[in-house]
Amino acid sequence: MIQVGDFVEVIDDAVKGVVKSISNGTLFLEDNDGFELKYDIQDVVKIPNDGELNSQAISNFSVSQVIKEKETKKPNRSLKIKPKERNLPAMEVDLHIHHLTKSHRGMSNHDILNIQLNTAQGQLEFAMRKNIRKIVFIHGVGEGVLKTELKYLFSKYEGIKMYDADYQKYGMGATEIYIYQNASRF
Repeated sequence: MIQVGDFVEVIDDAVKGVVKSISNGTLFLEDNDGFELKYDIQDVVKIPNDGELNSQAISNFSVSQVIKEKETKKPNRSLKIKPKERNLPAMEVDLHIHHLTKSHRGMSNHDILNIQLNTAQGQLEFAMRKNIRKIVFIHGVGEGVLKTELKYLFSKYEGIKMYDADYQKYGMGATEIYIYQNASRF
């Protein structure tokens, strides 16, 4: 039990001093240089007035126990994610027709557009089921027909925010979708 007038040392700091007052678990001590410092009572230990520890004050068992507590295992280092990578979308969907089919010869523009829209809808619903929050749909610049149709398609879903994707990475040919956590399912 620490009392006013006791000589104490701070556990995790090289500070020693005399206790001047104790109030609500906090004590004020005057260090060797005459400064009054404030510490939590749990952060100090009482030591003999001569500043030396004798063999009765501490046993080998408690020393080994303290050392064991201090030598806690360091957590495994996790890979640090760079700030640029932290903001990258979890999923990219390229809607260029040559990525979706082996050959698009003989297909009309209407058929190509339907394949692209069906792919976009399927990938969006997949992302919603798998709780993927960000998706980038790469549609290209062109005349803007696919982009307009995608906006119309995505407007049918609740809990979705749609905006142009990162210009530096995709140019004007991509739309990014953010799916809110509590979005109602399709």
